[in-house]
Amino acid sequence: MRSLISSVLLLGFAVPAAAQESIASHILDNGLEVIVIENQAVPLVTIELDVKNGAYTETPEYDGLSHLYEHMFFKANHVIPSQERYLQRLRQLGAAWNGTTSGERVNYYITVGTDSLLPGMQFMEDAIRFPLFLQDELERERPVVLGEFDRAEANPQFHLGRAVSTLVWTPEYYSRKNVIGDRTIINTTTQEKMRTIQERFYVPNNSALILAGDVTPETGFRLAQEVFGDWPRGADPFAEPVPDPPPLATSLAVVVELPVQTVTTIMQWQGPSVVEDPQATYAADLLIFMLSNAGSRFQERLVDSGLAFGVNFGYFTQAHVGPISISAQTSPDKVLALRRAILEEVEHFVDPDYVSDEQMSAAKNLMAINDLYSRESSRQLAHSVGFWWAVAGIDYYQDYISNIQQVSRDDIARFVHDYMIGKPFVTGVLISPEARAEIELTEESLLTQEMVP
Repeated sequence: MRSLISSVLLLGFAVPAAAQESIASHILDNGLEVIVIENQAVPLVTIELDVKNGAYTETPEYDGLSHLYEHMFFKANHVIPSQERYLQRLRQLGAAWNGTTSGERVNYYITVGTDSLLPGMQFMEDAIRFPLFLQDELERERPVVLGEFDRAEANPQFHLGRAVSTLVWTPEYYSRKNVIGDRTIINTTTQEKMRTIQERFYVPNNSALILAGDVTPETGFRLAQEVFGDWPRGADPFAEPVPDPPPLATSLAVVVELPVQTVTTIMQWQGPSVVEDPQATYAADLLIFMLSNAGSRFQERLVDSGLAFGVNFGYFTQAHVGPISISAQTSPDKVLALRRAILEEVEHFVDPDYVSDEQMSAAKNLMAINDLYSRESSRQLAHSVGFWWAVAGIDYYQDYISNIQQVSRDDIARFVHDYMIGKPFVTGVLISPEARAEIELTEESLLTQEMVP
């Protein structure tokens, strides 16, 4: 889980039980999970549909089509004949709307006034069940998606990230981690491919309906049955399970040359699966939260020492193996020394005095506070619940802070030993051609710096 960074130390804080929202869940006979999060603060309701789809379901011939499908959701269906009429209906509902695609979840949502709850749900039901995938709308939408690709490619960091990810997950598996997709696949996709995605993944038994805001569970469940109850159950999309990525066999390195002013280095490991090793994900989040603090030894050793302009440590929770990443920016003359120092710090993560008891206690309390802040917006809360429903299950989300509170030094040491120390990883460096030539940087020179035994 991504962590918020704070330098505030607050000891002895406990999350009040009353502050935890009541999340009511009910599964319809067709398999649709309905989740209601009641918040009567304002007369608004977010209606969100989450689908277990995304990059992880994509073989190379479908690379990026979950994202294209997300765009096609907001187009013509059997009730609304065109995108123009679709947008007109959204204005009539007074709706704020959007959708997102990630590695293991696609979501769509509208936020409407409470008096528009029923027509809003009917609007979403038509969109998810009866899309038309009109050829002219598909052709108009491809350049929109490719425009996102263009904007991503304008950022040098995108090229570094793609080069590293291709090696971490292997070229054969990479499409299952590549959310943005492949240009050629996006530009040549057909209506038939869109329908294949719909028929396989857009079924009630692979979806969740989240109602967050001024609605009671009783009303939410009743309306869900009324609107979505006749949506036919589909075949299990994962009767043939999605494979996990192949383990990284050896450490690798890649150098990306672009006209940049500073040098960026990324070191990335294959981390835990939240399904196979949830305890490691809690340990990862707590460790990263502590070390992201400006007063940590990690930051002092790498940033305060002058080796790096800045350093980031992260883990992205996924069911099908999440990446552990350490990235930093520096000057060309320090890139090898910085990489060596990062590896030395990783070795010390398991030291019993690497962080103090006070730092651990403060980090746990701050994570609880940040969790409370994240619940202030019903819309954002719906997005969070939908993400965790798809990736790890609602219980993981609801029990997250209590499990963080129980993380021990031994848990952190096990995470570091199991996933980082002595494990293969990929180093990527983004550097200008001139700077690379000046320091004679090669993949081989990066790989000569191995972990301390």
